[in-house]
Amino acid sequence: MIEAVDNNVKLKQSRKRSRFADIIIRLVKEKPLGTVGGVIVLIFILTAIVAYFLPTNLMSEVRLGNLAEGPSTRFIMGTDQLGRDEFMRLIFGTKISITVGLLSSALSVLISTAIGSISGLIGGKTDMIIQRVVDAWMCFPALFILMTLMNVVGAGVAQMIIVLGVATGISGSRVIRSAVIGIRANVYVEASTAIGCTNWQALTRHILPNIMAPVIILFTIGIGGMVLAEATLTFLGFGLPPDVASWGRMLNDATRQALQAPLLSLWPGLALSLLVYGINMLGDAVRDILDPRLRGGVGRYQGVKVKKLKHKSETQELKAAIGK
Repeated sequence: MIEAVDNNVKLKQSRKRSRFADIIIRLVKEKPLGTVGGVIVLIFILTAIVAYFLPTNLMSEVRLGNLAEGPSTRFIMGTDQLGRDEFMRLIFGTKISITVGLLSSALSVLISTAIGSISGLIGGKTDMIIQRVVDAWMCFPALFILMTLMNVVGAGVAQMIIVLGVATGISGSRVIRSAVIGIRANVYVEASTAIGCTNWQALTRHILPNIMAPVIILFTIGIGGMVLAEATLTFLGFGLPPDVASWGRMLNDATRQALQAPLLSLWPGLALSLLVYGINMLGDAVRDILDPRLRGGVGRYQGVKVKKLKHKSETQELKAAIGK
């Protein structure tokens, strides 16, 4: 009897555990590559936070006597063609990449959610017009659109965030629209509309809370694409200005010293590859955890099902013993 009560208490405690804690626990238990990706992303985020408190002269100081030097005890990763510390520029580049990736991905998700929700909820001619505009937008190559917009608005971090967020948010609205249409077809949404709920009330109370999983997945996976897009645009000369330390700018500068100092292109390329790899692994793992079709079991995660079955079997055994 006491053991059954203890198991019931543990089951209630597992239900009270926060959603975020459930995701972390399942990520560590079931997704080792996702856990590795999360650790990589966490290290880069902490590095970016540290870079915000460092003086900018550490990465911008020009040393004419140390031009394009290799790694040494003084300069861990060597210096660039102007004698600037490559390691410090890499740290400040992490700040730019993380900031642009997070903010532009957040803006993209907001735009995708707004467009996809309106299109999927209202439907009819409104949906048709919006989707034809989205189709026309997606007909053009993404890189061509980004280069054109950056050439119009000018170089800068804020401009980069806005251009990336708007350009990818329009095309990403298709995912949100599909999720909204799937939720709208449920009986409880139709019932809420039948008793007088407006479209806005149905959207905020019933639809948006139920599409948070694809929204989070879209945000997580989009960060890696934003980081790559920023580096690509800056490398091509359409991104950030020369005085801003970014990995794309470092790769651009390294092409001029490819023969004399080949390691200059190694460090930013390696950092970019690691960050995008970590984001993609973490995004895939979060998608598998939050997607009900891939989750399996019942409850928040599969461990709850095991506890329920164990508690049910012990309860049946206890009833059988009492009956005897």
